[in-house]
Amino acid sequence: MFALLGQVRAPGADLSIAISVFVLSAVSIVLSGVIAVVLVRGYRRGPGRTGMLWLAVGLLLLTTVPELLRIALPTVTGVDTVGRSILVSATELAGLGAILWSVFGEGAN
Repeated sequence: MFALLGQVRAPGADLSIAISVFVLSAVSIVLSGVIAVVLVRGYRRGPGRTGMLWLAVGLLLLTTVPELLRIALPTVTGVDTVGRSILVSATELAGLGAILWSVFGEGAN
């Protein structure tokens, strides 16, 4: 882990800021994944808990997927800033929609 952090370069910014942003993103991804796992376990306990599944999907689309897109798209692909912003915003909106569906839609049973 420390060898990887030693390879981090932050042109135009302080290295401690770049490492802090990376660590906070990793914590955000891990925490949202853990919460989603708890929600999926609750869904699997019995019938009529589809709201928990929709809530887990919404949480992942609202937090985990956008963070991964923010990291992976500029690293792996040549998607520009506008394209990345559109994809991230679209996944966040889909996540909010799934959460609303879990509260007010069929999942609210």
